[in-house]
Amino acid sequence: MEKSNILYVGRNEEILNTVIRLINANAGWCAFGANTNAEAQHVFDTNTIAVVLLGSGISEESEYELREFFNKSNPRAIVVQHYGGGSGLLTSELTAALEEYNKKGECL
Repeated sequence: MEKSNILYVGRNEEILNTVIRLINANAGWCAFGANTNAEAQHVFDTNTIAVVLLGSGISEESEYELREFFNKSNPRAIVVQHYGGGSGLLTSELTAALEEYNKKGECL
């Protein structure tokens, strides 16, 4: 079974590490993390990312820049605003986003 790659972009290092750990607890998922826009863009360009989670602390301007970049680079990828709320909410967000990602692939 191939793992689904997920990118978490967040400005708080401690939260980023926690979210990465929670994502990687699922055997079917592989998490990448980025603190800066440049780092997020590099990770996105060098991996097949299915879902991007945008964490708190990202300015409106940075979020717009990231969403534009992700959409132009791979319109199939799903970008989700992640507000926190624990591992149950994270799992639900990712499961729904991956279902949407897979449906987009069926239409290609």
